[in-house]
Amino acid sequence: MDLSIFKDYDIRGIYPDQLNADVVKKIAYAIVRKFSPKSIAMCRDMRLSGKELRDAMVEVFVSLGVDVYDAGLVGTEIQYFIAGTKPYDLVLMLSASHNPPQYNGIKLVQKGPIAVTSESGLFAIRDLLNENPLPNAETPGKVTDIDVMDEWKDKIRSLVNLSSFKPLKVVVDAGNGMAGKLIPKAFEDLPFEVKSLFMDLDGTFPNHVPNPLIESNNITLIETVRKEKADLGLTFDGDADRVFLIDDKGRFVSGTITSALLARYILRKYPGELILYNAICGKVVPETIQKYGGKSKRVRVGHSYIKQYMKETGAIFAGEHSGHYYWRDYFRAESGALTSLIILSLLSDETKKLSEIVDELSIYPASGEINFVLADIPKTLDLLRKGFPDAKSTDEVDGISVWYDQYWFNVRASKTEPLLRLNVEADTGEILKQKTDELVTKIESFGGKRK
Repeated sequence: MDLSIFKDYDIRGIYPDQLNADVVKKIAYAIVRKFSPKSIAMCRDMRLSGKELRDAMVEVFVSLGVDVYDAGLVGTEIQYFIAGTKPYDLVLMLSASHNPPQYNGIKLVQKGPIAVTSESGLFAIRDLLNENPLPNAETPGKVTDIDVMDEWKDKIRSLVNLSSFKPLKVVVDAGNGMAGKLIPKAFEDLPFEVKSLFMDLDGTFPNHVPNPLIESNNITLIETVRKEKADLGLTFDGDADRVFLIDDKGRFVSGTITSALLARYILRKYPGELILYNAICGKVVPETIQKYGGKSKRVRVGHSYIKQYMKETGAIFAGEHSGHYYWRDYFRAESGALTSLIILSLLSDETKKLSEIVDELSIYPASGEINFVLADIPKTLDLLRKGFPDAKSTDEVDGISVWYDQYWFNVRASKTEPLLRLNVEADTGEILKQKTDELVTKIESFGGKRK
């Protein structure tokens, strides 16, 4: 077995080479050894390998006397809803989020929800893989189908003022991912005029891979927003826990800007609250939080870490540049559907268009995420760590961040793909281009190839 599939906050690999029925059966035995669950809820997205992997794991769980509650085809935010509202010991999601069709993965949470990370169980599961299979239980577990969609809809809609919604025109691009099931449910009977794109669940992703961070994936959505003169566009990753915005001018809105506009909206309603933001969000986020009287804390990237930080601090909201937005009142978890409703509530309350708000917050030019394939990422990070002795400051909250008076940048290893990620932000476009070019050249000199 290729043990590299065990990441910091999930298990993820290529089907069938790295993840297949035999591999996930071994993982299932190790899960039971580690956690001794009496009940497990199973969720999966639309990937073609999902049913095979689900069936293999259920076979093991049932043989060991574990009761399985099958939620079927759902988004990852449903996993968190189940873990936050039901008594099952573990909730397992089969998904590889935004990755291409040949990938799949396993995300685990305990009831609470409490994310299972490399430190709290994933690496322990990995280390138990070579143990002999556990003996079958005298009484096999039972499999029960469950449907929580109506309860979930009621929960996310309880967190917004439904009566405030205006008849906004919205274009939704599900990318043939799970948003195609979740968003129609969330928007049911609400006064929006919705134009839908690629809503059929299809794990071959015939239109585009559900990764909004790849510019070419948003072409149809942008064209449709402009053609329809829509108020905004919404685009989701494969498991629908992330959402990105296209403004009314057809411009992609970064996770940094979205985090800032959500922070502003929240602090107008709940002054003085603590808001978290991850290490690659731009400076406008903490500046906006301070301006509107809130408290802020910069934290490590990654859903499991952010949920733990929220639990420790009581933060009302956390924003990630990657499009994950976490809500204290939604089990400290991310929800693409809830975030969409809150954005629509925000726009219903505003007299300004989304593009006008975006312009107000677009203070600092940014490179966006630049990815590199590298043979030795730790060595490259070490070279970069030593390569800026004149910097104003550096930190290693996540990867390496280097700060100068007129620009800053972050380099970090991806937790889900074999990539080095670079983000640069500057005071002016000219400085941004100069420094980004310099950094790209430096990383390429270390053997990096842009992806």
